[in-house]
This record gives sequence, structure tokens and C-alpha cells, in this order.
Amino acid sequence: MKLQFFKYQGTGNDFVIIDNRQDTFPKNNTKLVAQLCDRRFGVGADGLILLENDKMSDFKMVYYNADGGESSMCGNGGRCLVAFAHYLGIIGGKTTFTAVDGLHEATIEGNLVNLKMVDVEEIREKPAYTFLDTGSPHHVQLVEGLQKFDVHKEGAKLRYGLYGKAGSNINFVEQQNADTFQVRTYERGVEDETYSCGTGVTAVAVAMHKLGKTSAKTVQIKTPGGDLSISFEQNNGNYTNIYLKGPAILVYKGEIEC
Repeated sequence: MKLQFFKYQGTGNDFVIIDNRQDTFPKNNTKLVAQLCDRRFGVGADGLILLENDKMSDFKMVYYNADGGESSMCGNGGRCLVAFAHYLGIIGGKTTFTAVDGLHEATIEGNLVNLKMVDVEEIREKPAYTFLDTGSPHHVQLVEGLQKFDVHKEGAKLRYGLYGKAGSNINFVEQQNADTFQVRTYERGVEDETYSCGTGVTAVAVAMHKLGKTSAKTVQIKTPGGDLSISFEQNNGNYTNIYLKGPAILVYKGEIEC
């Protein structure tokens, strides 16, 4: 069959996006998802996203990792899907949509999408790292010399050794100034470093505030793929009204024989 797809990227985190409102995509075909995400034998992406109809909101987001498995929330993917819905004319400047972790709100202006993330109530502080869930599980660890750090080796070691089969995304962080942090992320499901991770930078911003590394309620994050901004409110240890803001751009659209 011929499959129409759209390729989007948000700070270098790239996705194959498919309009599945007619429910024609074979959702249980994990091999097809992995093939489409393969950078040599398919389109090439960090993940695949289906846009589907939803009775409770403007649309539904179904997200698959590059290995073909359906996964937890993807922040940059969510922002790209909002841009895609706007491209299709489904939404205007504001939207609500349903994802695996619940209902999300978002706004879009030009190429900038501001996405509301889930609240964070539990943050586990360990001597060497912090763990929290921002729609996906994240390990946050401060390091020195991040640019030369072996993210793939050390990320894989923690992803499998510390978190087992279920795994966690692993974020390595270096502070730049009072409200700015540089981040590199090893993503489970991709099993490699990605240029950016939306739930990851959200986790970093919240963790750095919780640890007292910054007092800012709007944190700037620099990733290999570009810059993102995370804002939030904090009350009695709970983080609410968390927003992830950054660009979401259509790269190209096409058809592929499956």
C-alpha cells in the first residue's frame, strides 16, 4: 500500500506523522513502524505519531518509539503534532488533545508551539541523580564537560543497568548560568542520543529548580538540536502549569510504498 506521511522536527527531534483519522494505519504492525523510522530503509525518525479522532478533545496523539513499540508521552512529538493539526486546519491558535498521559493544552503562533505538560508531584532525589516522571520517566544527572561526554555509553549503562528492561530516559546536564542549562539525552526506544527530548528538558528544568540550582520559574535549555523554554509554578513541592515552548517545523511530506 501507499502511505502518505509528513516529516516534522522540533529542535532536531524528528518524527514521521500520519493522519489516521480514517483509522487505516495497521497499528499493531510494529515492524512497519520500525521500518518507517529506519534512517536507511525508511523515512528516518526518532518516532512515529498518529493523529486520530477523539470525542473528548480536538484530536488524539498515538506515539511509537523508533523500535516500533507504543510508548509514553513525547513532548517534542506533541508540539509537532499540534503544528500538524494546525497545518491540516483542524485547530486554530489554541487546542486541547488527548495523549497517553491524559489531556494536554497547547497554543501555536507561527512555528512556535507552547505545550502544557503533566503536573509533577513526586521527585526522587539521590546523591548522584534525580528521577521524575514528566509524562515519561527521566533520570537527570549533572556532569562536567558535557560536550565531550560519552552520552551513548554512559546513557546505555544507566538505562539498562539501573532501570532494567522497562528503562528510563537518561539526561546529562551542565549548568551555563543562573537560568540556563545544557542538556544531552539518551532516549529509550531510540536506544541512542537524540538531538532533543521534550519530556527530558522539562524534567531537567523541574529537577534543577527542586535541587536549588536555579530560582527561575522560566528555565532555558540548550540541546544539540536547538533551544527550548520551560516555565512552571511551584507550590508545596508540587510543580504545576508546566509549559514546554519551542519550534515545530514541517520538513517535508511524501508517499512511501509499504
